[in-house]
Amino acid sequence: MRIEAFPDPCLGTPWGELGARILSSGNKVSVTLGYPARGAEDDYARALANFLGVDAVTLDLKFSPPSGRGISQVRHIIAVASAKGGVGKSTTAVNLALALTAEGAKVGLLDADIYGPSQGMMLGVPEGRRPESKDGGKSFQPIKAHGIQAMSMSFLVSESTPMVWRGPIVSGALQQLLTQTAWHDLDYLIVDMPPGTGDIQLTLSQRVPVAGAVIVTTPQDIALLDARKGIEMFRKVDIAVLGVIENMSTFVCPNCGTESHLFGEGGGEKIARECGVPLLAELPLAMEIREQADGGRPTVAADPTGAIAAVYRRAARHMAARLWAVSQGTGGQAGIQITMTDD
Repeated sequence: MRIEAFPDPCLGTPWGELGARILSSGNKVSVTLGYPARGAEDDYARALANFLGVDAVTLDLKFSPPSGRGISQVRHIIAVASAKGGVGKSTTAVNLALALTAEGAKVGLLDADIYGPSQGMMLGVPEGRRPESKDGGKSFQPIKAHGIQAMSMSFLVSESTPMVWRGPIVSGALQQLLTQTAWHDLDYLIVDMPPGTGDIQLTLSQRVPVAGAVIVTTPQDIALLDARKGIEMFRKVDIAVLGVIENMSTFVCPNCGTESHLFGEGGGEKIARECGVPLLAELPLAMEIREQADGGRPTVAADPTGAIAAVYRRAARHMAARLWAVSQGTGGQAGIQITMTDD
């Protein structure tokens, strides 16, 4: 078997077709992928050894981001969206950003929820801390937290200040936050979108070169109905939907260990299958996810080796892999379901 024929574990497409750069000498293999996969190196090595029919392979996984159509200093912009509030979108966005960083990418996070910015609190940025400017106010330096570059309206106003603005003003504020932030050499900029399919969503899709979108939902029927609308909205404006993440999939009783599906079962898988996109993750309804985000240390930062952090990191890998496939014109196996097993 030739290494070029090895099906990428995230996409199912051979590395050769994806354009992976491969160097091999004996049982030592160096592979440069278009997505970060630092946390999966051992798993990939075992899978490659099995594919080649050898006892073991020493694998060195490298990451080289594909060329993108982003903005200055940003290669790829990824929107994390939900057409319904209360499904854990912001928590998902910050953990995906941290997960991509843990996997080996340079990442920024833009809080595009002008009316209800929350990323400042989730990242543990102290109230009153303001971004610096090195050019007299023409641009602002992103605030660094947990290894990522971040910008949010919450950095510019107090927590008690309501943004009583009409749609066009909000859209203008979003563009300013995006373009007047001095991002530095980012592979990915994760944009935490406000819920809905209104002005900000249209502004982002029509005036910003968004590379792809991730839809966050819960298994609840009403949330799935809105999630489908979100998927169709991005498709109408020619933005690739990179996958679906289902939050609050199960609840495990801390006393008896009984697992319950409080909000329904299999909804994320169903909508992903119907819409022909990957199911990136099924995350539990777990108190620690909420507590860690509220405390300014989201799960991937607070418990980087834990089971839930592993799910976020796996979802981030698959999301970035899907973006690589889209940029290469291969698309990968769009309709597959990704089984969540421990790394």
